[in-house]
Amino acid sequence: MTNRKFAPTAIDLFSGCGGLTLGLTQAGFNVISAVEVDPLAVKTYKANHPNVLMWDVDIRNLSTRQVKRRLKLGTGQLDLLAACPPCQGFSQMRTLRGSKSIEDPDNALLFKVLQFVRELKPKAIMLENVPALATDIRMKRFLEALRLWGYWVDEESIRIVNAASFGVPQRRKRMMLLVGRRGKIKFAEPSLEDNTVRKAIEGLPLAGSSGDPLHDLVAVHSPQVMKRIQGIPKDGGSRSALGKEHQLDCHKKCNGFTDIYGRMAWDDVAPTITSGCTNPSKGRFLHPFYDRAITLREAALLQSFPADYYFSLERGKSSAALLIGNALPPEFIKRHALEVHTYLHTSCSLVYQTEREGIVNG
Repeated sequence: MTNRKFAPTAIDLFSGCGGLTLGLTQAGFNVISAVEVDPLAVKTYKANHPNVLMWDVDIRNLSTRQVKRRLKLGTGQLDLLAACPPCQGFSQMRTLRGSKSIEDPDNALLFKVLQFVRELKPKAIMLENVPALATDIRMKRFLEALRLWGYWVDEESIRIVNAASFGVPQRRKRMMLLVGRRGKIKFAEPSLEDNTVRKAIEGLPLAGSSGDPLHDLVAVHSPQVMKRIQGIPKDGGSRSALGKEHQLDCHKKCNGFTDIYGRMAWDDVAPTITSGCTNPSKGRFLHPFYDRAITLREAALLQSFPADYYFSLERGKSSAALLIGNALPPEFIKRHALEVHTYLHTSCSLVYQTEREGIVNG
């Protein structure tokens, strides 16, 4: 059980709109600083986490010593360094036939995390990313550096896990790394049962007249598209039910991407929420009952954000969908962060006890 009086410090690198910070906060962490370069993500983050010192700069131009001085951190004082560097370069969709990574300048941002580790010497490190990073040569170099600097690294320091197993009503396979300076950090135990689309969004008011801007931006489709949507069976139906004569020519020629124009199922988890989550042509993003795609608010709830979490609409619906689709599910982070919290509380208590015994025995 987490000791809520113990509030370990954390820094969130590549914070996006704040999913990682929210999960850490829910687990009892005091997030003292974050780094994010995208202005819309920064605006959203600040609205939800106003007390966190935000560095709204390109992290490649940010001095780790400057951060350390501004936060008045001594070496080894930070409890947790958490990060999710841009993952597009490691994504399976960005590889050559799935075997060789394409060079991407953003991949080097993984090593910017190492610069923070070297400067701050945090007691624990959490790194989340796409599964492909786990077997990338860059991760091997990353782990070798951690070992060299005294961190506990073994074959169980990285796991490929599904967010659906940790309270998120959505399938989302991710790589999670948990590393500590004073021994192994446990990963969270999977839930006994999954959360579902029904539990996440069934109780929402009618979209379009709810008073929530994120829930009231309902797409207007052409009569032809609406007819196609209306023909897809409720509660998990797919476009195959339309028959060949009612499908788009491009769909007739391709058997792949079968989720396109599919409905979510009430009593199952949602598919991975992406930046195209409000567009039925991008995946299984049709509402289980209503003849429309899910709304931005429904997408955020399926990402496990609370119903009052603010997302900026300053740049329109597509940009807000990008924020939501790229976010880390807070509940997923919370479950693992609770284990890190326990680890830190236990290790700090042991250090204090050892030091106290040394003084008494001395």
